[in-house]
Amino acid sequence: MDTLVKKYKESGLWLEQVDVPVPQEGEVLIKIRKTSICGTDVHIYDWNKWAQETIPVPMTIGHEFVGEIVELGKGVKDLKVGDLVSGEGHIVCGKCRNCLAGRRHLCKDTKGVGVNRTGIFSEYVALPVSNIWLCDKSLPEELYSIFDPYGNAAHTALSFEVLGEDVLITGAGPIGIMAAAIAKFSGARYVVITDINDYRLELAKKMGNFRTVNTKRESLKEVMNELGMKEGFDVGMEMSGNGIAFNDMINHMSHGGKIAMLGIQDADTRIDWNKVVFNGLFIKGIYGREMFETWYKMQAMIKAGLDITPVITHRYHYTEFEKGFEVMMSGKSGKVILDWTTKK
Repeated sequence: MDTLVKKYKESGLWLEQVDVPVPQEGEVLIKIRKTSICGTDVHIYDWNKWAQETIPVPMTIGHEFVGEIVELGKGVKDLKVGDLVSGEGHIVCGKCRNCLAGRRHLCKDTKGVGVNRTGIFSEYVALPVSNIWLCDKSLPEELYSIFDPYGNAAHTALSFEVLGEDVLITGAGPIGIMAAAIAKFSGARYVVITDINDYRLELAKKMGNFRTVNTKRESLKEVMNELGMKEGFDVGMEMSGNGIAFNDMINHMSHGGKIAMLGIQDADTRIDWNKVVFNGLFIKGIYGREMFETWYKMQAMIKAGLDITPVITHRYHYTEFEKGFEVMMSGKSGKVILDWTTKK
């Protein structure tokens, strides 16, 4: 089968032929239909410092997908050949305290698909049945290929009550934009999203009634005055991984404000901890999705009318993967989908 492999310890990916995997006990074999490129995949493609320290080479990468079950491993029940499925990209131990308590998203021994073990940028993949999400076929198939990042957005956006609240989101990447849509869908009063990338701020406008802010040209203080906000933002969602943006958020939170933090900051990022203490701020780290409560809410919101389709901006055949990564790295894209349904 065709697969995209990080074959060498340098920039790029390689289209290779490898054997189709055999599903082991408790696994299903999936024929991949569509995959989506994640920021993590871009780091691996680019071979940055994090990737060099983390990724075993050679390895198939990728973790965002939708596909069809074509074979069941021994002992698999409640699924059948022909089922349309997506899947959780975090494989957990099932034995630690959090796993046993049903908090699998907090497993201390999580392994990432396409990061610590074989990924899904391939024609077929075998995954544990415990990681499989059975898709509702009434929804557009390609949406399921972005359920992983949509899940990051949902986990972040739903961590704190947003009904009637004023929400600030730093970082207008695809996850930040989807989080903005979820916050508005969930009843937030004002949703303000910041970035310095005009393309992505324009993309955010296509997703909903948000106040977009290019912080090179406008200040949050000016925007708050425009909206008639007196005391700061009630809920913050840090999606940028940028220390300046994170500090800007802290400076504009209301007393007792709550921050859900998905963006990964540089190790030397500094904030004014006195503001956190004296303003009574809450900061919650977000990693992945709640398995599978977030997935249930994601599917339910789309069936109830939430539209995230504008965040998908580019589509390529998997043999054109280099074009997909180039547009991702240009900063002028939302989600980029690779189609695996046909060969060229």
